[in-house]
Amino acid sequence: MSAPSVSPPTSPRRAGVRPWPRSGRIGDAGALSALGDDDLVTGEAVALQLLPATIGSRVLAGFIDVACVGVAYVAISTVLGLATLATDPALFEAATILSLILAIIVTPATIETLTRGRSVGKLALGLRVVRDDGGPIVFHHAFTRALIGVVELYGFVAAPAFLTALLHPRGKRLGDLAAGTYVISDRASLRLALPAPMPPPLAPWAATADIAPPPPHLVLAARQFLARAHTLEPRSRHVLALQLADQLHAYVAPPPPPGTPPEAFLCGVLAARRERDLERLQRETRLRLRLLQRRRA
Repeated sequence: MSAPSVSPPTSPRRAGVRPWPRSGRIGDAGALSALGDDDLVTGEAVALQLLPATIGSRVLAGFIDVACVGVAYVAISTVLGLATLATDPALFEAATILSLILAIIVTPATIETLTRGRSVGKLALGLRVVRDDGGPIVFHHAFTRALIGVVELYGFVAAPAFLTALLHPRGKRLGDLAAGTYVISDRASLRLALPAPMPPPLAPWAATADIAPPPPHLVLAARQFLARAHTLEPRSRHVLALQLADQLHAYVAPPPPPGTPPEAFLCGVLAARRERDLERLQRETRLRLRLLQRRRA
């Protein structure tokens, strides 16, 4: 049974005949309800959530960092003190304050910047500071964390940091909230669902079909459905597959062969887009290499 339809405004396809009955729309909100504003999304609309570090590991890393700050303060104050002790008492006091600033703020911020988010304690515990979007931090992130840490960690003996880390879903302390960062565990393994395979009966059709890039929310909804389809009740599984296939059909021409199951169609579209994106990236890489070789020649 087929019915005429009008493609959505973002679709590059014209109105046509759908091989499945219209079953409503999903993906815009319902299928994305688990996707947070700060989640990372790959090119295939796979949501990646970098695992925040546990409070226990952060406390242990903090003890190591405080010990390193103490060693740095003793070393810096000794050097500056010996250089100013015999000159002027006021200059000696200024050198003491400068030693404290260098040891507590400047040195930790510089180390985290140069190591892309790692301090001595974090390196020992396998932790790293990243931006909210998962990217590496720069100096102003590290400096903001260190500056607020003077009050948060040393002024109040880390009580505000511990409280906010307990309440925040990503374990952020006040310095992280101000800098837009959080601490992750580098040693946590990231597991992704296997990509949808190309159904063999659809391979000839996919090789010649014109498949435009679907919107990310629709790709994400399809991937989420395929990953958990085996856990769904059969009727719900069939309805969801029809809904997704109905939406993806607007981005495909010609339609799949008659009698194609909706789930097989979803797998075929995702697999075809993945293969074509991979081929495009490989072509671009080869082109860049040729251009570089010509420039060097």
